Amino acid sequence: MAGFIERIGLSTTEYRDAAQNVLRQIEQADIRMIRLSWPDQYGLLRGKMLSVAALKSAFSSGSEITMAPFFFDTASAIVFNPFQAGGGFDDSELSGSPNVVMVPDPTTFRILPWADRTGWMLADLYMRSGQPFALSPRTILKKALKQASDMGYEFKAGLEVEWYLTRIVDPCLEPETLGGPGTPAAPPKVMPVAKGYSYLLENHLDEVEPLMSTIRDHLLDLGMPLRSIEDEWAPSQMETTFDVMSGMDVADTMVLFRNAVKQICRRNGFLASFMCKPRIAGFYSSGWHLHQSLNDKTSGANLFVPTGKEALSPTGLAYVAGLLEHAGPASSFTTPTINGYRRRRPYSLSPDRVTWAVDNRAAMARVISTPGDNASRVENRAGEPAANPYLYLASQIFAGLDGIRRQLDPGQPVESPYEADVDSLPVNLAQALDTLETSSFYREAFGDKFIDYWLHLRRSEWQRFVAAEGDADMQQDEVTEWEHREYFELM
Repeated sequence: MAGFIERIGLSTTEYRDAAQNVLRQIEQADIRMIRLSWPDQYGLLRGKMLSVAALKSAFSSGSEITMAPFFFDTASAIVFNPFQAGGGFDDSELSGSPNVVMVPDPTTFRILPWADRTGWMLADLYMRSGQPFALSPRTILKKALKQASDMGYEFKAGLEVEWYLTRIVDPCLEPETLGGPGTPAAPPKVMPVAKGYSYLLENHLDEVEPLMSTIRDHLLDLGMPLRSIEDEWAPSQMETTFDVMSGMDVADTMVLFRNAVKQICRRNGFLASFMCKPRIAGFYSSGWHLHQSLNDKTSGANLFVPTGKEALSPTGLAYVAGLLEHAGPASSFTTPTINGYRRRRPYSLSPDRVTWAVDNRAAMARVISTPGDNASRVENRAGEPAANPYLYLASQIFAGLDGIRRQLDPGQPVESPYEADVDSLPVNLAQALDTLETSSFYREAFGDKFIDYWLHLRRSEWQRFVAAEGDADMQQDEVTEWEHREYFELM
């Protein structure tokens, strides 16, 4: 009898060959367990450990797992009632918190260098009916990449991610600190590992080198295209960049990078956080700048490269126009946490308006280009490091392709982005969600089911925040204890 993967038409020759290659690697390295994971709605990895025998079975029949995490918000508060009709999603297939099927993606297999004889692999989620799970972020990015491919394009992107490296001084494991559903556990108490506000100081890099060299080695062992490690602005603030990658590899690398850094740090008595702005004195906002372009999928040529006086090619300019057109509705994907809107301040090196400019870090869309330069690209500076990479990338691809399809014009680049008379970016999560709700574009791109789910889920998070803290000005008020407890350890 055919297994699940064959029955739904995924057991191609390429899939079977890739699976066999994984099994050979497992045998050669004497791997005992494999972490089979899937990225959830927040870009966090969830899953289970499989024995080698169980993985062999999963390559044929998949591996069933509960879809219960999709009912929860960031504090594990139950936002959807799984036991009402439709499971809270108005979908009969989701009644009663059913299992979904993890289909391993053998192309993502890695051997974890910090874990004893342990492998790692991503999976795609499917309903038992064989339909892709509509709430899976990886499914949405696949749709965006297919749209690009159908138009003759290959999406390219480079990662530039800021994050915090801190030393744990108290893990806070007392019973009264452990939290519960809807109440996050108290995060560990930490201290910085280096002083700040001496941007790019080599001595600060040397102070963190013993741990960062371990992180460096492990990232390279995982096959990641590590490009640089830098001392950022604030105390203990790091920046890590990666060379250009294609499509799904960008998002997969980002989730593995975040998990790898967090796990390596924790094993050594440190905590890595991708929260935008922790509630720690002197800590500054962190961003995730996404460098992106399109290549011709046949020739491999970068289609953004300018040939004349324009900042980008006509294709590149139309792509930028699409990013600007949909910047407001995309905001909850580029900046999905309440805390992430702490960045949106004028004169802060973070964008607060829907602008584009040539090599100007105040703009949302910063174009970096030279005629004939194959590295010509646009950098979206609106993102936060805690963003779900699959949704962030999908929001960009859909928007940029729409700009190309409609031949949109971005207008002239601005000279002073913080003074430009243009639309402002949403100033908090509630505003971002309201803007998204009215976007017929993203409803078509992501699907009504996912957009309605996302709005309800994130509004629950916002409502809990307002109930605890009242109306807060993200640009003026101090970071709250609520935000720190909600995001610092989790993200």
